[in-house]
Amino acid sequence: MPPLMILLTVCLVAWIPASLCRVTTEGEFSVLEGRSVTVPCHYEPQYAGYVKYWCQGRIKDFCSSLARTDVHSANPAEEKVSIFDDPVQLLFTVTMTDLKEGDTGWYWCGVEVGGIWSSDVTASTYINVIHGMLVVNSRLSGEEGSSVTVECDYSERYRESEKKWCRSGDWSSCLVTDAEGSYQDTSVGISDDRTWAFTVTLKELQMRDSGWYWCAAGQQQMAVHVLVTPRPSTSTFKSN
Repeated sequence: MPPLMILLTVCLVAWIPASLCRVTTEGEFSVLEGRSVTVPCHYEPQYAGYVKYWCQGRIKDFCSSLARTDVHSANPAEEKVSIFDDPVQLLFTVTMTDLKEGDTGWYWCGVEVGGIWSSDVTASTYINVIHGMLVVNSRLSGEEGSSVTVECDYSERYRESEKKWCRSGDWSSCLVTDAEGSYQDTSVGISDDRTWAFTVTLKELQMRDSGWYWCAAGQQQMAVHVLVTPRPSTSTFKSN
């Protein structure tokens, strides 16, 4: 009997370790409102030829099917949810587009095994759709005299809002984007793509620039910490 057939037969027996018969994915995904998320679902080799699916619901047995690999859309580009199976990589991916806060909840990656002796092989994940902001890297560090850049992402409802960069504890320090979505001076540059994100670049870092800051869009704000490290000292030796 081929090895994969042996392993599949083994997976039908309840007392076999679950590590041999499983689907895995990340436990949680956080994504801003209006954006897309792609969830990778990994499976064992014996499931390469089986139907894969994606469903929504806290309880697996009562989840609502959203996509299946054996159901093909006439207009895949218009679908809010799409699924793609790659048997070579032992992976199927699910992409959800134009997410809304109402899409927050539990979802399941599933392999349709079914039958009298076994249930489908599944893994759950939680998708959290955020109305507000996210910072790609909330802790930055750079050497004195260098530059650092932080990306501040925002949900679609803040596309037209002014963007700010402020020193924490001092709102009078706020630097605000203009009508074109930008701000520039000798030490700070702000650029808003008017879609999903704006970037803040701190130039020619000084030791006094270390500390906490806020990037803000509308009434939403996220904290960022900047650490400036001393420039390495250079020593000059004189020969006698």
